[in-house]
Amino acid sequence: MIKLLRKLHRQEALYALVCAVMVVLQVWLELTMPDYTSQLTQEVSVAMAMSGEVAMSAIVKNGALMILCALGSVAGSIVCGFFAARLAASFARTLRSELFGKVSGFSDANYNSFGVPSLITRTTNDVVQLQNFVAMGLQMLIKAPIMAIWAITKISFVSIYWTSAALIAVVFIMSAAGILVMLCLPRFRKIQTLTDNLNDATRENLSGVRVVRAFNAEKYQESRFEKVNEEITSNHLFTSRSMGLLLPVMTLGMNALMLAIYWIGAYLINEAELTEKAVTMGNMIAFTQYAMQIVMSFMMLIMIFILLPRAMVSAKRLNDVLETDITMTYSDKSVEKKEKGKIEFKNVSFGYNDADKPCVSGLNFTVNPGETFAIIGATGTGKSSIVNLIPRYYDITGGELLIDGVDIKKYPKEQLQSIVSIAPQKAILFAGSVKSNISYGSESDDERIQRALDIAQAGFVNELEKGVDSEVAQGATNFSGGQKQRMSIARAVYRDSEIYIFDDTFSALDYKTDMLVRKSLKEQLGDKTIIIVAQRIGTIKNADKILVLDEGKIAGIGTHEELIKTCPIYNEIALSQLSKEEL
Repeated sequence: MIKLLRKLHRQEALYALVCAVMVVLQVWLELTMPDYTSQLTQEVSVAMAMSGEVAMSAIVKNGALMILCALGSVAGSIVCGFFAARLAASFARTLRSELFGKVSGFSDANYNSFGVPSLITRTTNDVVQLQNFVAMGLQMLIKAPIMAIWAITKISFVSIYWTSAALIAVVFIMSAAGILVMLCLPRFRKIQTLTDNLNDATRENLSGVRVVRAFNAEKYQESRFEKVNEEITSNHLFTSRSMGLLLPVMTLGMNALMLAIYWIGAYLINEAELTEKAVTMGNMIAFTQYAMQIVMSFMMLIMIFILLPRAMVSAKRLNDVLETDITMTYSDKSVEKKEKGKIEFKNVSFGYNDADKPCVSGLNFTVNPGETFAIIGATGTGKSSIVNLIPRYYDITGGELLIDGVDIKKYPKEQLQSIVSIAPQKAILFAGSVKSNISYGSESDDERIQRALDIAQAGFVNELEKGVDSEVAQGATNFSGGQKQRMSIARAVYRDSEIYIFDDTFSALDYKTDMLVRKSLKEQLGDKTIIIVAQRIGTIKNADKILVLDEGKIAGIGTHEELIKTCPIYNEIALSQLSKEEL
């Protein structure tokens, strides 16, 4: 929590200072009111005893001062609440910005370690928990101890009996609150993890709704969701019921304290001399108000105990993200190179963090500038893993990977991203316009956009009512799979890069469109290095080189004609798709 509070800016720290000043002012005014009550009681008692009449001037004077104190306290509370709300909102904005920036720089390995649902929960729900704590808890956290200490100090000089009664009541309330908080704290930690699971189940169900319907698995998904929902509900019920016991405990303690004050007061008044009875009566009335203030201050502390555990859990979860070491670091110095578009794999191996063995190993091959290089193999042989190493989504675990003769780890992030452009296996488009998706991350140029659309055979865009300014819905639900894929290809082509990677990008295209896209790529990007991952022989047979993978290792490399003769695995794949005559 303290680590996160250190992120407060100067303006936010000023807001906190204003809140603290206003709280001190409130406490002073609220603790001054019992003094006027005591004085009023004494003056009235003395006047009644001596003359039998009440001096209205004393009532008006003390009453006016009490009203001024109350109005001042209300004004201080309003000002404090205003600045506390601004502080909480600004603090939440800072946290969200830092989290978003940190997560944006994560490598794929970092994403996998947290999981997308958990990162979403931390960026939203956990930040809201801290925002609520700052907005409400800050005032109480400052006010409660100041009021408690100040009030106890004032009453300690009145009567040891009343002071002892107040301290016993406070110890009783705080002990009960401490026990309940200790019981609930582990549950609060568990609730945040269960919220991650709930988000995960919801996200899975929504993203895979078509599969759920296709397999008539609604009941199965409902049972999965119900299991997670029931678990988080039971934990919420336990914490809510436990914290619900605090109110009756506080009421019991407060009522017992009031009875003790009046019982002690009656005894003291009865034992006091006639001249001291009015003073004792005034002190008892004032002490009753002081006791109420003390109890209220500890009630505020209990409210903090309710908010603080969840805020602490959320703070730890946010710190886990902010303090995570990004597994992939980049150089700060730009690399000077002589070649453009050359890729060299030298005995490269790679395995995912949780994998028992490397998914690819012993990779030795070179892709020369201007070549069309294809990768083919059975499902799970490491095709996508290889192309994910080139833009450095993951770091290799062995060997050496060079781009233009330079180790890939020596490139700054921006320079490497400008060298490599990739159209991923799953076409992902963002809400906005077609134009913003094609020029994504770069300055928009209508001529270049049109050229990219032509290469990707995405002429359907020009037939839309608004052309490239047409809307792309969330998740591109207003376009078919093939249309999304072609726009993804256009986005990759739009960037002026040295290396273009198409990771099974042509799978959603029909044979004719596949052929036309590859033809356009060859004609328009002939001097660029093109890497194609595909399952169809027709897509890759005209490539300059074809790499055949088998269980993460190279089974063959060469042209289509060479591999047909020398590589049994490639021959088997080819014959499963084409006849001997077609080959």
